[in-house]
Amino acid sequence: MSHIYRPARAALWMCGSIVSFSMMAVAGRYVSGVHNTFEIMAFRSLVGLAIVLSLAIANRRLGEIRRDRLKQHFFRNLFHFTGQNLWFFALASVPIAQVFALEFTSPIWVIILSFLFLGERLTGAKIIAATLGFLGILLVARPDFEALEPGTITAAMSAIFFAATIIMTKALTRHESIVSILFWLTGFQLCFGFAALALHDSISWPTVMTLPWLVVIGAAGLMAHYCLTTALSMAPASFLMPIDFARLPLVVVIGMVLFGETADALLLLGGGLIILANWINLRGGQRVASQTAA
Repeated sequence: MSHIYRPARAALWMCGSIVSFSMMAVAGRYVSGVHNTFEIMAFRSLVGLAIVLSLAIANRRLGEIRRDRLKQHFFRNLFHFTGQNLWFFALASVPIAQVFALEFTSPIWVIILSFLFLGERLTGAKIIAATLGFLGILLVARPDFEALEPGTITAAMSAIFFAATIIMTKALTRHESIVSILFWLTGFQLCFGFAALALHDSISWPTVMTLPWLVVIGAAGLMAHYCLTTALSMAPASFLMPIDFARLPLVVVIGMVLFGETADALLLLGGGLIILANWINLRGGQRVASQTAA
């Protein structure tokens, strides 16, 4: 794996991740009335595994799949599976913009955890970007801490699990190829999903209406992780994750257009702070890259 610091290219890969995760959220909202979160995760992983194996075979890259870090893959995917189920539950319970806003406390956790466990530097740009992004999130979400809904709580909890997943993914990119990471991602989560379904009395199988959306969830989820993993191989996690804040203004527009959700002045102001946070973070990353090259 290459570990040359390429902040601009890594930021572009993060943009791909942002678009893919947004597509997955839209598809998840459309099927949430028919399928529960375990069903969505199981069918998503089945689609993802089929795509990974097909592309690996076509490109003769099956040999990159390694088994010497199965323990790390297992816990990485257990944390992600838990966070993703919490996220899909929240997606069906509260407005889509609020789900994303609360999920975006994840970069704050990433910055802290990457400092503690990966030894990444806490620069002034990262701290300022994280602070502005978090203020933007509060303006968008405006959570009522005296009457928290289950969907609000699960969205906030998913952020912690996603942050831990990012840290473990970054550690894996130091030794594993993207093909190997994505294979174990879809493989383990397929097992987790069907194990959870086995505990249910009944299963809602895909219908003519939900099957296309489940395929979109599987393909978009896989593409999101491919983009994210590629980006993590090019830049520190603490630099990349505040870029993910840009997903919030995008999903606000999606919520307005597709689901009739409203946007007020505070929401737009919060989105502006998030964009400013991204600009500061990207400039800081490019400055570090220039100093490193010099």
